[in-house]
Amino acid sequence: MPATTPNEVNECLTKAINDGDVDAVVALYEPDAVFETANGPVTGTAAIRGVMIAFMALKPSLNMTAKEAIRTGDLAVTRGTWSLSGTGPDGKPVSMSGRSVEVVRRQTDGNWLFAIDAPNGADD
Repeated sequence: MPATTPNEVNECLTKAINDGDVDAVVALYEPDAVFETANGPVTGTAAIRGVMIAFMALKPSLNMTAKEAIRTGDLAVTRGTWSLSGTGPDGKPVSMSGRSVEVVRRQTDGNWLFAIDAPNGADD
């Protein structure tokens, strides 16, 4: 599902993660997008795919509430709060939460993609 507004990028991401669809997740990122991980940023969809494959092993269930986007032209900043539950490699429950900040860009086809995704970028 393409994102036709800045906030729809996070809605599409939530759906793709909850569906366990790595391809749909990666399709929401520009080719040279940056994704912030606990170990530092990764750049490009190949690296983001690797992070997401490992992440999907948790069989995550994501809930996200997006704040209104701040937009100028073809760029927007989106923010949200999120919580996630899943199962760790040891079989024990895992839960995470955070406050995200993202930069999304409108593409030539009118759809919006992540340029920068920082899932914990708004945390102190």
